[in-house]
Amino acid sequence: MPVERVVIPVQGLELAASGEKIERALLAIEGVRSAAVNLAAEQVAVEFVPHVTSVEDLRRAIRGVGYEPLEVAEASVDREQQRREREIRTLRNQFLGAILLSVPILWGSLHHMGLTGVWVPRILTDWRVQLLLAIPVQFWAGWRFYRGAWAAARHGTTDMNTLIAVGTSAAFGYSVVATFFPQVFIAGGLQPNVYYETASIIIAFILLGRFLEARAKGRTSEAIRRLMGLRARTARIVRDGEEVDIPVEDVQVGDAVVVRPGEKIPVDGVVISGHSAVDESMLTGESIPVEKREGDEVIGATLNKTGSFRFHTTRVGRDTALAQIIRLVEEAQGSKAPIQRLVDRIAAYFVPAVIVIAVVTGAVWLLFGPEPRLTYALLAFVSVLIIACPCAMGLATPTAIMVGIGRGAEEGVLIRNAEALERMRQVDTVVLDKTGTLTRGQPAVTDVLPMNGFSEADILRFAAAAERGSEHPLGEAIVARAKDDGIEIPEPDDFDAIPGQGIVAQVEGRRILAGNLRLLESQGLRPDGLGSRAEALARDGKTPMFVVVDGTPAGIIAVADTLKPETAEVIRALHGLRLRVVMLTGDNRATAEAIARQAGIDQVLAEVRPEQKAATVRGLQEEGRVVAMVGDGINDAPALAQADVGIAIGAGTDVAIESAGVVLVGSDLRGVRTAIALSRQTVRAIRQNLFWAFFYNVVLIPVAAGILYPFVGVLLNPVFAALAMAFSSVTVVSNSLRLRFFKPALAAA
Repeated sequence: MPVERVVIPVQGLELAASGEKIERALLAIEGVRSAAVNLAAEQVAVEFVPHVTSVEDLRRAIRGVGYEPLEVAEASVDREQQRREREIRTLRNQFLGAILLSVPILWGSLHHMGLTGVWVPRILTDWRVQLLLAIPVQFWAGWRFYRGAWAAARHGTTDMNTLIAVGTSAAFGYSVVATFFPQVFIAGGLQPNVYYETASIIIAFILLGRFLEARAKGRTSEAIRRLMGLRARTARIVRDGEEVDIPVEDVQVGDAVVVRPGEKIPVDGVVISGHSAVDESMLTGESIPVEKREGDEVIGATLNKTGSFRFHTTRVGRDTALAQIIRLVEEAQGSKAPIQRLVDRIAAYFVPAVIVIAVVTGAVWLLFGPEPRLTYALLAFVSVLIIACPCAMGLATPTAIMVGIGRGAEEGVLIRNAEALERMRQVDTVVLDKTGTLTRGQPAVTDVLPMNGFSEADILRFAAAAERGSEHPLGEAIVARAKDDGIEIPEPDDFDAIPGQGIVAQVEGRRILAGNLRLLESQGLRPDGLGSRAEALARDGKTPMFVVVDGTPAGIIAVADTLKPETAEVIRALHGLRLRVVMLTGDNRATAEAIARQAGIDQVLAEVRPEQKAATVRGLQEEGRVVAMVGDGINDAPALAQADVGIAIGAGTDVAIESAGVVLVGSDLRGVRTAIALSRQTVRAIRQNLFWAFFYNVVLIPVAAGILYPFVGVLLNPVFAALAMAFSSVTVVSNSLRLRFFKPALAAA
């Protein structure tokens, strides 16, 4: 049955445990195939069978576990950005209001905090005035925490809002009782005191952390916004013989579109007239403009540089290469790495455990602590609740994944999901297909060796004339070289192709032979010293073609599928990453080993048929290797699927190759190095984030509970606990954002 995918923004997603609850609720619905919550993007991606369930059912399930689903996002990054900006403005205003009201409360509390030498206005020392200032902070600025805690409580769960709401309410409620009923404490032999400044400053600091976190999280999707910004707004099409400008959304398949120098190509298509050079670097990462002539494909959002041309549209709207890339990156950013699933399970039990620890801490201080016991018990209880908020833990993985995958897209490397991103870090063996991956994929003339008084131009001219009517790739390579050298190619008077040997032709009254040694032998001719030179060329992986004019050997033209210019550089970079490099090809061993020598490859597996490639990859895996297979995504599909990570290179505009975990938009082999180096840096950032998130909680919860008090007489103030908690979240997101400055060349150096 057909499966649809929908992305639903969800308000209030802040903790990994929240995502776990939503995912469980959605997966319980019949027809839902998968559900993945992305905390950094605050949305959930759901795959479902439309005839079995509906989007409204999904929204109802999300609402049922206490969260509010927003308008369904269909690649609407603009709407998502507007929503984020509104949330950032709200957080900023609430923080400013909270801090402006909290500062006078804190000023009025300096004397009871022991700072008796500081001048304090008498009115601010009045507890009732402090209460009036604290009420808006507690119930206006802090209302979001109560709302979140209540939503969780209605469904019998807890989250970080629960910790904040309970902690600040305890300090606020204690202070209200001390303000209006001080006799309750006096009767028990206790000195009444208030902690309005504690509750208010905690809320202000947490809002500051949320504000900074929201701004940083907004930048994690910057790559998507940049890709969206590449789109052309209008297109100039030909209608009824006239050129008219229309919105790009109105362009239809089959329209004739005119593109002038300096304009963006609006949609995908095929050139029908004119020629130009097109800058495709924004999508493919290749900096050199690509020549486009009649019959060549053009990609929407790329930039026309020099000439004008017309093209027929072939893909518009959601079907264009850019739209597919954006969709692929969005899906990948919303996917979960295996390490994130472990974090989710831990977070689901973390908040209840913290509440238990806080209650036990308060009870221990109340029963065994020094006087004033109640005060110490309250401070320790609130500190544990506030400092343990595990939002940093929930943000550690998704923020790094979003930034890493987005940065890859900007480099022309499309990582299809977080699992491929994480797995790629473990790769120790890279298997490369030869034709079209290491090499250009089409033969080219590499050597022209004239003899017996003939020049290079002479033998190219005669050979090209003989091959002019041939459709053999070697013949086409010779004709292309002659044209590139500006040689005028005459029409042959007679032409006879001999299968498996070559061509016999009459050119300008002269008898021309162009072919292999068997052709010469069949015509009763000897190579006359050319044999040894031909053998040397063959050992280098080249195909020698003898050219004979009127029975006289004129020379040799060598043709080969040559290495891409960047191949040797990439192999060196992969070795620099301590990777074993293997070439896998169906070519004969001599040719394969010659190519391997030129490229600097470690191991050659030659004469492997296409159906054997997957078994060969499996053999390497059985040796304990973690294998990345790099191929063209078509003939190599089984091997790409078998590998631990499949990397499809030279995919052009086809960004949906199902057999590959990584797709390179262009044909530049350097994308392989980029993908592996980016994976390593992203996973390193995730591990750093998780270390600091767990380390922070493991170390500071005991401090908040008062473990240092017996030794140094220090009990952590809840205000500093709130500041530390906010700082931890901002630190994790900021560490992830460092990936925005990832440079492939530096990473591989």
